[in-house]
Amino acid sequence: MEILVLYYSKTGNTKKLAEAIAKGVEEVDGVKANLRSTQEVTKEDFLNAAGVIAGSPVYFGVMASDLKRVFDEFVSIRKKMENKIGAAFATSGDLTGGKETTMMSIIQAMLIYGMIIVGDPMSATGHYGVACVGAPDEKSVENGKKLGKRVAELAKKIA
Repeated sequence: MEILVLYYSKTGNTKKLAEAIAKGVEEVDGVKANLRSTQEVTKEDFLNAAGVIAGSPVYFGVMASDLKRVFDEFVSIRKKMENKIGAAFATSGDLTGGKETTMMSIIQAMLIYGMIIVGDPMSATGHYGVACVGAPDEKSVENGKKLGKRVAELAKKIA
């Protein structure tokens, strides 16, 4: 079983958080993380995934255009994504930089794809997903691992 961890990262901070999330996915026996940037992801990556965890830096309070491009270009397979687990994460340059609205823009796309959306677990923040300001600190890395593990465990239960 595979979970796609999809990200766009300009400075590397979102990639670092994606890597932490992927580590959490791989803590679950029998589940592999497929870590892909928006430039390398394929429709097959989406189709082969039991879940997708997508992340972006904050750009005007929404996901980066390159992540939106992926959702737009892959819309032809959206019905095949129905009932797969979806989750979001974000990074920003400021404490009030729009991380939650960015995650909601990702979640909105996943809902249109028919996915089952989860936030991060109560042992993390219990909100829309994982987020951090700048490079992920130790707490953000731990919360990222928890989100990855949660998605992987739920995907296994559904399968």
